[in-house]
Amino acid sequence: MTAAAPAGRDPGLQPERTRLAWRRTTLSGAVAAVLAVKTALHGGASATGVVVCALCCGLWLGLLRVAHHRIRALSAGTPPAALAPRHATTAVLCAVAMAVCAAVLVV
Repeated sequence: MTAAAPAGRDPGLQPERTRLAWRRTTLSGAVAAVLAVKTALHGGASATGVVVCALCCGLWLGLLRVAHHRIRALSAGTPPAALAPRHATTAVLCAVAMAVCAAVLVV
């Protein structure tokens, strides 16, 4: 039961906080991808490690694409539309898959 916001609603700093949250998320994804590369190449590169590392980096690029799209929408002068379910699902799946890849690389 979400009520429609009035036309003259002042969003305050909420879009800025959300944009910064997306930036923090992409930064943490970048750190995870770099650690995946380091883990995969540490002590000699195995085929499995390289594949999982490549998958992790690909997932990070997918997350980066969704985040960049949302950051641009939030930076526009007009109030952004709600995040599309397709983009939200992609962001969640990329984040969860990156966590699984990290677990596989550690174990």
